[in-house]
Amino acid sequence: MKTNIITSIFLSLGISISAMAFNANTDDNSANKGFAVVELFTSEGCSSCPPADKLLAKIQEEHAGKPVYILAFHVDYWNHQGWRDVFSEKDFTKRQYQYASWLQLETVYTPQVVVNGRHELIGSQEETLRRALNIELNSAAPARLNAEAQIEGGKLKLTYQASNAARNTVLQVALVQKVAHTMVKRGENAGRLLPHVQIVRRIQSFPAATAGNVAVNLPEGFNPTEWEAITFLQNTQNGSIVAADRPVIDGRPQTADGRAR
Repeated sequence: MKTNIITSIFLSLGISISAMAFNANTDDNSANKGFAVVELFTSEGCSSCPPADKLLAKIQEEHAGKPVYILAFHVDYWNHQGWRDVFSEKDFTKRQYQYASWLQLETVYTPQVVVNGRHELIGSQEETLRRALNIELNSAAPARLNAEAQIEGGKLKLTYQASNAARNTVLQVALVQKVAHTMVKRGENAGRLLPHVQIVRRIQSFPAATAGNVAVNLPEGFNPTEWEAITFLQNTQNGSIVAADRPVIDGRPQTADGRAR
């Protein structure tokens, strides 16, 4: 009888210890799971860009709920060709040129995709993009980032925690309009209704710490049902992105001045 009782106790303990070890490993793997920040440099004035925009929309739909973060940066160097892209910003062009420096490229072009600051490719090359995604999603994240956000006084205020980030790292905060359509009247895409997804409307960087609070001014028309924030940690020496998060924005849809709609 005693032997059976002791055996039962050890079996019970063994099962419990195994379960605890499994849960710990699962939590650890979940915390350090792979991710992919996919940056598309595009323009409404470029006739080669719509297929890339379409591909990014397809990738986004396929990876819904997964750690794939799509950012579409509309550059401004096509604006002199007869059509001004309403989403274009000089700062987005500067970001693309920064990647050219980081990745030792001779020039910039559209459509161009950069994945996690490490893989560079023509934005419409589906097979190449999927290979890059597969590599990054199946590689453990070098660092961790957790962020929370709330709207207050016309600003998006974020509280974040970061771990294992290298010394030369910044926190990037991108404010993203999820969907838009533009009827292009001039230029290479004249007469076309162009759909867009994940349009970056503002991006701001902050020195990264193990924990902190930052704030970004909200663009006009921002509300958390049609927009989102994407945060990521980026190495300023080589452009490598080491962690990312999509914070939930608390509160009801609001205007840019912080008032509830």
